[in-house]
Amino acid sequence: MPSPADVSSSVVTDLAHLTHAQGGDREAFVALYNTHVRAVYWFALKMVRSIADAEDITQDTFVIAWSKRHAIRPVDQSVLPWLLVTARNVGNNRIRSRARDDHHRTDSDLSNFPDPQHRSVHDEVQNHMLLDAIDHAVGQLTETDQTLYYLCIDEGLTYEQAARALGTSHGAVRNRLARVRITLRDKLSAQKEALS
Repeated sequence: MPSPADVSSSVVTDLAHLTHAQGGDREAFVALYNTHVRAVYWFALKMVRSIADAEDITQDTFVIAWSKRHAIRPVDQSVLPWLLVTARNVGNNRIRSRARDDHHRTDSDLSNFPDPQHRSVHDEVQNHMLLDAIDHAVGQLTETDQTLYYLCIDEGLTYEQAARALGTSHGAVRNRLARVRITLRDKLSAQKEALS
């Protein structure tokens, strides 16, 4: 487990690399890439569940990061939250594009469709509405809180791992995530009551 000095040093390095990258230093940007590429890739893979798509999303995220490097604003002294929000936007665009393609595709093979006996239309609608409500509720969180949600709740990282990724303390992650859980629970409780 890294000491507070190690975490502080990695954050300073992250910010230094960003500053140099914003000045046009490609090697500094490569250092940022090497530091965060695995986290971005696993985040994308969890989102789209396709290795090829996750690789594309990761590549697109860092291409965007380079082209918009002057606009990158670290969150809690880390570039990772900005990268994850960007990856999420890229992934959502890919999912929407894929859905549009599927909608326009004519396919007479009914075996591709789920068996309606397994789930009623009502259940499907409720499930989609609840998932939409979760996405909407998470989307209303701050960028830092969204990142914590994805790291700890979606990705299953420990508080310590999330703290290292964000360059902050274990206690800060624990306290902030507790507030995130309460906020989401309140928003989703209202949605569940509306669905019942």
